[in-house]
Amino acid sequence: MLFQKLSARIIGILVAFFLVALIAIGLTLYLSWQLEGNAAAINDAGSQRMRTYRIVFLLSRAMQTPDEEAVMQATIAKEVATFERIMRDLEQGDPNRPLFLPKDEPEIAHLLKQMRLEWNQEMRPRIENMLNMPQEQRAVHLVQYRAAVEQFVSHVNQLVAAVEHSGTRSATWLRLLQIGLIVLAMIGTTLLIAFFFVMVIRPLEEMRGGIRRMSEADFRVRLPVRRNDEFGEVGRGFNAMADRLEDIYGKLEQRVQEKTHDIEIKHRELTLLYEVAAYLSVPVPRDVACYEVLDKVMLLLDAQAGLVRFVEDGGKQMHIGVHRNLSEEFLDCEGCLPVGACLCGGAASSGLAVSSQLVQLPHLNTAMACRDREGFASMVAIPISSKHQVLGVFNLFFHSPRALRDNEVRLLETIGQHLGVAIENQRLVEREKEMAVSEERNLLAEELHDSIAQSLAFLNIQAQMLQDSLRRADMQEAEDELARIREGIQESYDDVRELLVHFRTRVVAGNVETAIASALEKFEGQTGIAATLEKRGDERAIPAQNAIQVLHIVQEALSNIRKHAAASQVKVIIEHEHGHEQSDMCVISVQDDGHGFDVATASDAGDVHVGIKIMRERAHRIGGQFAIKSAPGAGTTVILRLPHETG
Repeated sequence: MLFQKLSARIIGILVAFFLVALIAIGLTLYLSWQLEGNAAAINDAGSQRMRTYRIVFLLSRAMQTPDEEAVMQATIAKEVATFERIMRDLEQGDPNRPLFLPKDEPEIAHLLKQMRLEWNQEMRPRIENMLNMPQEQRAVHLVQYRAAVEQFVSHVNQLVAAVEHSGTRSATWLRLLQIGLIVLAMIGTTLLIAFFFVMVIRPLEEMRGGIRRMSEADFRVRLPVRRNDEFGEVGRGFNAMADRLEDIYGKLEQRVQEKTHDIEIKHRELTLLYEVAAYLSVPVPRDVACYEVLDKVMLLLDAQAGLVRFVEDGGKQMHIGVHRNLSEEFLDCEGCLPVGACLCGGAASSGLAVSSQLVQLPHLNTAMACRDREGFASMVAIPISSKHQVLGVFNLFFHSPRALRDNEVRLLETIGQHLGVAIENQRLVEREKEMAVSEERNLLAEELHDSIAQSLAFLNIQAQMLQDSLRRADMQEAEDELARIREGIQESYDDVRELLVHFRTRVVAGNVETAIASALEKFEGQTGIAATLEKRGDERAIPAQNAIQVLHIVQEALSNIRKHAAASQVKVIIEHEHGHEQSDMCVISVQDDGHGFDVATASDAGDVHVGIKIMRERAHRIGGQFAIKSAPGAGTTVILRLPHETG
């Protein structure tokens, strides 16, 4: 298993080549060292031959004096000592030089041993004897010694020749080893090239070709897996990836269709949600909105029937409000259900959506008209809620088993919330309208009571006085009473016309200035009093609900001018002030040049007090400030200050 890995093979081959090279280099160094030792041995052995001749030469010289004799003996002794030292080196070797003889060759060992014996037994003793002889006797022995020297030198020559022959063999082995190293390097390089080509380069080329074909969308490409090494693992991984990509590419069209279908469903759901939200953003009657939403949801989910139930009777009962494709028998049976009963009641009580396969439910004690009578196989109940309060439930029915997806249930829950908010808003709008009508009726009743009712009460008193005058036959007094009655009737008639004008005047989109100008024009036409309108500052719109109250305040001020001021001119000023520390203000002033009155004592005059009270209440209702400036003989100014942000 270890050498199945490419890295292990490469390391093994490199280690093997390293060991072979290391052994070859070691042998080369050993042979070189041996050759160097043989050369030193040849040199020293040759010097022994020359030293032997030198000793013979010294012994053959004739010494004239004792001193010369002593010098000669000392020189010979030195040469003998040197000869002994070199002989020991040849026998023992000297690794520091290096110097050694091949010990494994018997011939060299025999010659060296013979040389030692011959030196010790013959050559050295003769030299010592001749040194002790007189000079005349030494010459006789020297002739015999020369013959021994020639024989000894011949033995040294044989040793030198044997060492030279051994060195020649070592040099031959060294050359052969070097040639072997060269051949090994060539063969090793060739083998390494072949190895890397087979094990590395070819798999890389195959892999590169596979990647190129893969980039060209050829997902059928596969890499050959020949071994269990790293490239084999990469090849198997590449082939697995190619299988996966081929499978994905083969099913790509199907997946695109599935995704497209999902996107279309999402688009339809979002479109439905947008349409429902846009439709419900406009105030629509409750049943109309429910019918519209129910039709859209049934169309999206392909439901065969549907209905909307509303929670009523204090949250205890549910009544069917709108329905589609349901029989009269079903409507009579389930027209009213208690909250909590059946599946629909459960959705209303829990506030959670219910999706059920009716065909899988056991027969319940409660009536399952949607299953047993209408033949529906599945049903969904979605609560209609607003502000955590369930207002009703809408149901969808299917003839075939249908399990809604989670996103469809969430969509229906969102639609139920939108519908609940729309129903609640519609209720609030209706309540607001009812409150507005009630408030307007109260204002109308106040104005009728404070103007026409008082005039009629005055006429009633005048009629009683007329009756009393007629009973007493006082015709003059009766005529006076009749004139006052006629004056009161005319004043009541004027009040009725004024009220009709007030309530027929409309404010369009908060354009209070146009409405005031129209009211002044009618006032001038009815009373003959000159009326003008002056505008100051940048015009800013006032909300319609506030503009109506502003118009009524101006109309009430004009009514008081008609009744009490005896003015010849009336001016209405509309000024838009830009505040710094306070908000922007709209200031409306109604000025007249009538005889005026004392504001402090105005409460004593009943009808004047009533008009001021009505104007002050209207100003307070819209968050404005009301004030009157007047003095006897100096006219009257009615001032209304209205913050724009309040409006």
